[in-house]
Amino acid sequence: MTIAALVGTQWGDEGKGKITDVLASRADLVVRYQGGNNAGHTVVIGDQQYKLHLVPSGILSKGKICLIGNGVVVDPQVLAREINYLRDLGVDTSNLGVSAQAHLIMPYHKALDGLEEESRSLKIGTTGRGIGPAYVDKYKRLGIRLGDLSSKEHFERALDQVLPYKNRILEKIYGQKVFKKEEIMAEYLDYAELIVPLLTDTSLVIDENRLKGKNILLEGAQGTLLDIDHGTYPYVTSSHPTAGGAAAGAGLGPTRIDEVIGIVKAYTTRVGEGPFPTELKDAAGDLIRERGREYGTTTGRPRRCGWLDAVILRYSARINGLTSFALTLLDVLDSMESVKVCTAYDYRGQRLEHFPTDLDVLKECRPIYREFPGWKKGLSSIREYQQLPGEARAYLEFLEEEMGCPVKIVSVGPRRDQTIILGSVF
Repeated sequence: MTIAALVGTQWGDEGKGKITDVLASRADLVVRYQGGNNAGHTVVIGDQQYKLHLVPSGILSKGKICLIGNGVVVDPQVLAREINYLRDLGVDTSNLGVSAQAHLIMPYHKALDGLEEESRSLKIGTTGRGIGPAYVDKYKRLGIRLGDLSSKEHFERALDQVLPYKNRILEKIYGQKVFKKEEIMAEYLDYAELIVPLLTDTSLVIDENRLKGKNILLEGAQGTLLDIDHGTYPYVTSSHPTAGGAAAGAGLGPTRIDEVIGIVKAYTTRVGEGPFPTELKDAAGDLIRERGREYGTTTGRPRRCGWLDAVILRYSARINGLTSFALTLLDVLDSMESVKVCTAYDYRGQRLEHFPTDLDVLKECRPIYREFPGWKKGLSSIREYQQLPGEARAYLEFLEEEMGCPVKIVSVGPRRDQTIILGSVF
């Protein structure tokens, strides 16, 4: 029995969806533990592409129990649409459960998300989907949880506590139209018909399966540098995508987690605002974006692209306590004459080996690169590590040294089968 947490080691979009899908075939239970529908996972099985935003990627493996944990904030419209989308594609969703303790994203959250971003002098690049305001209300004890949908009386009582307050903000501060209670009630109780039968005590389900010796996979969204505490604040998300967040967001004791697997993209990408030391604003960056299909699953926004940053990876290994890592999108670099890895930063003539927590310092950091010869060979058909070109293996072995943990999975294409397995997780 193994409990493994998957975490993004960069700014998200590392390919966690595919790695979750690959590992789900060996797991019995898959749990999404934080975030909302501001993130998305794309999984390709054969010729079929699946785009997921809330439902764990394990849903695409038959017979797996899939849970949305208490640390997630849920837009019921998105969840209902996603469940119906999967059913239309013939995917069995009967093993899906949702925590009754997870918080709801309400219409006023989405409205305030956009208005607050517009009013900021420092734009953070929010997706405008209400995730941040929903987490704010959770911690202000103004949130409404999915369990409140279980009856009209519960939901109305919860809504009565918060809607007048939100309407005053919308009307008095922003000069916007207010939300009508009756309209929200009708809309959300309609979603309840689909969602309430899925509600459960996900922490209890996880522990019951642990006691039975089942393999459990904890799936996060976003990445370490978007963590609300350990990321590039304020250009971060509103939750904890790190390994520590996996325990709280799933309702699981931290000592129960056996493996922490970092997902590492073979280069670096970022969506939204904020400093990005290895960003490429040239033809190489454009080539990586097009070959890697670097456009947001949820937003469609083009991602900023750059060389791999080992300073970030060492930081992520420390923050998360990584036991191994999975490298994704290695095939994107197939055509490169050479590939670069940032091993340190130059800050006003000073060499920095560790990731700075001061954003003003990070803004002025310039990458110090180590250059590797490219392999100039397609990797998408390779399934054994020793079949990789020597140049690609050297790249991977260097990353193992930098991160202080072994690589166990190498992805050489978007499909489930385009994967090299070097070591077992379960």
